[in-house]
Amino acid sequence: MKLVTMLHRNETRLGALIARDAQNYILDLNRAQPDLPADIIRFLQAGDPALAAAQRAIAAADARALISQAEIALLAPVPRPGKIICVGHNYHGHTGATPPAHPDIFAKFNNVVIAPGKPIVIPRASEKVDYEGELAVIIGKRAKYVDQAHALDFVAGYTIFNDVTARDYQNRTSQWTLGKSFDTFGPMGPALVTKDEIPDPGVLELSLTLNGQEMQRANTRQLIFSIPFLIECITQAITLEPGDIISTGTPSGTGASQKPPVFMKPGDRVRVQIEKIGELVNPIVSEK
Repeated sequence: MKLVTMLHRNETRLGALIARDAQNYILDLNRAQPDLPADIIRFLQAGDPALAAAQRAIAAADARALISQAEIALLAPVPRPGKIICVGHNYHGHTGATPPAHPDIFAKFNNVVIAPGKPIVIPRASEKVDYEGELAVIIGKRAKYVDQAHALDFVAGYTIFNDVTARDYQNRTSQWTLGKSFDTFGPMGPALVTKDEIPDPGVLELSLTLNGQEMQRANTRQLIFSIPFLIECITQAITLEPGDIISTGTPSGTGASQKPPVFMKPGDRVRVQIEKIGELVNPIVSEK
């Protein structure tokens, strides 16, 4: 399933993205199954029965139940995650010759999250705002002290995340929090693709373009630390809850690494694509 959080007739609803006749439509799951929560976190907390109900609704949907994408506004699949945990230096080729011995874990706050199509705002305080296309994991069950062998049992699905970063703020100190957590610095979407549709998240093609020019291209098989390993590592310290996000790191090709550096500016358009998930596109604007 491709689950979406959407705004329809001024109400936040849970939907499913459905392809019919070479076009994408939306099924309003709350209309099809009124007992399903509209909030994606509550939906995930409801567990397997909620997932099964959504699957039944999709299987039974006819053309009359489908909504044109033009009638809705996509929100981020998890508009306000409890935690956004990110991983730095996690692709071979991005870290230099010597891979790190341990994952470089940091956090972003949920004020960063914006929907597909919404603008990334270049803050007045920064002149070096960079892109980072990433595969994100959405947690489906409470997880603590999880071992790698069972780690994917705790995953609901996957989405795309752009770990936008103010490099000038990031590099001021050894702590990255401020440079990573400006408002709008976390575009996410377009959907939560459930894990049954991506049985192996370690073989996905990822690319990022800026104004149509390819800046990043990689495959998640280049990850230094796999998703199961990251979940095991993180849950030794942090209890993960449904709706929490783990963004798995970005490959080489960031703007700061270009010669000369290429930072995003107002009027730009950034697009991240990941195989089996789709694309995440956002315009760039200046802060008013």
